[in-house]
Amino acid sequence: MYVSNWTILCDFDGTISVEDITDSLLERFARPGWVDIEQAWKRGEIGSRECMARQVALIDASREELDAHLDEMRIDRDFAAFVAATRRAGVRLSVLSDGLDYSIRRILGNHGLDGLPIVANHLRATGARSWALEFPFSDAGCRSGNCKCASAGALRGQRQRVLVIGDGASDFCVSGEADLVFAKHRLIEHCRAAAIPYVPITGFVDALELLPTLLAGELPAQVPAPQAA
Repeated sequence: MYVSNWTILCDFDGTISVEDITDSLLERFARPGWVDIEQAWKRGEIGSRECMARQVALIDASREELDAHLDEMRIDRDFAAFVAATRRAGVRLSVLSDGLDYSIRRILGNHGLDGLPIVANHLRATGARSWALEFPFSDAGCRSGNCKCASAGALRGQRQRVLVIGDGASDFCVSGEADLVFAKHRLIEHCRAAAIPYVPITGFVDALELLPTLLAGELPAQVPAPQAA
């Protein structure tokens, strides 16, 4: 039962997981060309939805090979404890990712966390060694595969307070829709530049420590002044 008016939207790759899982799959199994596609995305020539669809189409691996690789992937050692704490507090927590739903479910299941709601792009087998990516949570006006802003906006419409936990570019937009951000890595710099209320964290050991103060309404966020143009 959810009794708190806080909802947590948590990124997966590089936030829950120790490394970017999609990149690790591409490095291990993709045919040549995926790096060129990545560079086109970094230059802003294509959106992440087109980038990932084209990259996933280059993966040459059986399901058994994917599973064996995913079973080697690690998550933040304090994430399970953080999930347990949110459940005790009656806080809804969803995994909101522009990554692959299959990877996320496999990895979380290996850590006894397969009951978490997951909003992510859908990986579909198209043959014994071929794959395609589908985007059930895309938006016509968004170049991302998973429009995280739409998820946050829907919660705000339900009078929910939204905490975003993330680390990188896929979390930039949704951070602007949040009441507060627990930010890692590149997301810290984005929140500073955009004057978004945030608290810097190094991992879920910090998030776990901050949770009681957050729920008590006593957590001071850093809100930088907007940078001059």
